[in-house]
Amino acid sequence: MSRKTEFIIKWHSCFTNAFYFIRKRLYEGVWENAPLLKGSVLDFGCGAKPYRELFTNASSYTGLDIEKSGHSHQDEHIDVFYDGKIIPFGEEHFDHVFSTEVFEHVFNIDEVLPEIKRVLRKDGYLLITCPFVWPEHERPYDFARYTSFGIRHILEKHGFTIEKEIKTGHFFEVLAQQRIFYTFCLIPKKPAFLYPILHQLLILPQIISCSFLNFIAPNIIKRKDLFHNNIILARKN
Repeated sequence: MSRKTEFIIKWHSCFTNAFYFIRKRLYEGVWENAPLLKGSVLDFGCGAKPYRELFTNASSYTGLDIEKSGHSHQDEHIDVFYDGKIIPFGEEHFDHVFSTEVFEHVFNIDEVLPEIKRVLRKDGYLLITCPFVWPEHERPYDFARYTSFGIRHILEKHGFTIEKEIKTGHFFEVLAQQRIFYTFCLIPKKPAFLYPILHQLLILPQIISCSFLNFIAPNIIKRKDLFHNNIILARKN
């Protein structure tokens, strides 16, 4: 499974993807909002551009990333590298900016957000996702987790208005996904034929049981004070 395709969650992804729930909710949230971003779009921290296909109304799509990060950029087709401080484009160069699962890796967020705002046209959208409950990853470049109040505060402080806010997942789905992730960490990945077998035996039943609970449980018990990701649609003032 490539780094890009593992983010595109279909019904059959449960048979192969141990990150099924967190990735499914992210995919749904981006899919819901991506059509609003029309014209030129900057993908800030683009990586493999896993959601590029959802931006059907974008006339241009530019991927920007930092050269030194917690994973290899091999085969990611990044359009522009930058130094982590100055985005190499002029003022109001882009109609909209998209950034997914990046802000937790940005230590100097108070320097970076003014740069994003600078290259974004007035009234342009900033669509971001960032985790709240997820283990450390891309170490040592994992610096932050944002509550819904925290990410709202920092965006408003830098001149953005929040237009839509989504918390993905809920209490027992988050607990199930963490348990599945723990199982995934324990399962041997070599030889290559072994993992798919163990996935069906040890992970798939957990995905099915949580999916069944999702279906039958009333919304009143699906508490949103524990959630996987923030998805924020903000507009530049």
